[in-house]
Amino acid sequence: MIHNERTKLTANWLNAMASGVIITGVVAPSIAVLFQLSMGIGVSPLLLVAASGVWLSSGIALHLLGRKVLGRLM
Repeated sequence: MIHNERTKLTANWLNAMASGVIITGVVAPSIAVLFQLSMGIGVSPLLLVAASGVWLSSGIALHLLGRKVLGRLM
Protein backbone atom coordinates (compact mmCIF):
# COMPACT_ATOMS: atom_id res chain seq x y z
CA MET A 1 0.00 0.00 0.00
CA ILE A 2 2.84 2.41 0.79
CA HIS A 3 4.47 1.51 -2.53
CA ASN A 4 1.29 2.47 -4.40
CA GLU A 5 1.05 5.85 -2.68
CA ARG A 6 4.70 6.64 -3.36
CA THR A 7 4.20 5.63 -6.98
CA LYS A 8 1.17 7.93 -7.26
CA LEU A 9 3.10 10.82 -5.69
CA THR A 10 5.96 10.34 -8.14
CA ALA A 11 3.61 10.22 -11.12
CA ASN A 12 1.80 13.32 -9.86
CA TRP A 13 5.10 15.17 -9.43
CA LEU A 14 6.15 14.28 -12.99
CA ASN A 15 2.81 15.45 -14.34
CA ALA A 16 3.07 18.74 -12.42
CA MET A 17 6.56 19.22 -13.84
CA ALA A 18 5.19 18.56 -17.33
CA SER A 19 2.56 21.25 -16.84
CA GLY A 20 5.16 23.72 -15.60
CA VAL A 21 7.48 23.02 -18.50
CA ILE A 22 4.71 23.53 -21.06
CA ILE A 23 3.48 26.73 -19.41
CA THR A 24 7.00 28.13 -19.12
CA GLY A 25 8.20 27.22 -22.59
CA VAL A 26 5.08 27.41 -24.73
CA VAL A 27 2.25 29.36 -23.15
CA ALA A 28 4.22 32.24 -21.60
CA PRO A 29 6.26 33.10 -24.72
CA SER A 30 3.15 32.80 -26.90
CA ILE A 31 1.25 35.23 -24.69
CA ALA A 32 4.22 37.60 -24.67
CA VAL A 33 4.29 37.62 -28.47
CA LEU A 34 0.52 37.89 -28.72
CA PHE A 35 0.42 40.97 -26.51
CA GLN A 36 3.72 42.32 -27.85
CA LEU A 37 5.43 42.17 -24.48
CA SER A 38 8.83 41.27 -25.89
CA MET A 39 10.08 44.81 -25.12
CA GLY A 40 12.15 45.06 -28.28
CA ILE A 41 14.02 41.79 -27.80
CA GLY A 42 14.74 40.54 -31.29
CA VAL A 43 13.70 36.90 -31.40
CA SER A 44 12.99 35.40 -34.78
CA PRO A 45 9.66 33.63 -35.17
CA LEU A 46 11.47 30.49 -36.33
CA LEU A 47 13.53 30.39 -33.14
CA LEU A 48 10.40 30.91 -31.04
CA VAL A 49 8.58 28.06 -32.78
CA ALA A 50 11.59 25.75 -32.51
CA ALA A 51 12.13 26.51 -28.83
CA SER A 52 8.44 26.07 -28.08
CA GLY A 53 8.54 22.72 -29.86
CA VAL A 54 11.42 21.57 -27.66
CA TRP A 55 9.62 22.70 -24.48
CA LEU A 56 6.37 21.07 -25.61
CA SER A 57 8.16 17.81 -26.42
CA SER A 58 9.85 17.87 -23.03
CA GLY A 59 6.52 18.40 -21.28
CA ILE A 60 4.90 15.55 -23.19
CA ALA A 61 7.85 13.29 -22.38
CA LEU A 62 7.52 14.07 -18.66
CA HIS A 63 3.79 13.39 -18.78
CA LEU A 64 4.31 10.06 -20.54
CA LEU A 65 6.98 9.16 -18.01
CA GLY A 66 4.47 9.84 -15.25
CA ARG A 67 1.98 7.53 -16.96
CA LYS A 68 4.65 4.85 -17.19
CA VAL A 69 5.37 5.21 -13.48
CA LEU A 70 1.66 4.73 -12.77
CA GLY A 71 1.83 1.49 -14.72
CA ARG A 72 3.93 0.07 -11.87
CA LEU A 73 1.01 0.11 -9.43
CA MET A 74 0.31 -3.20 -7.78
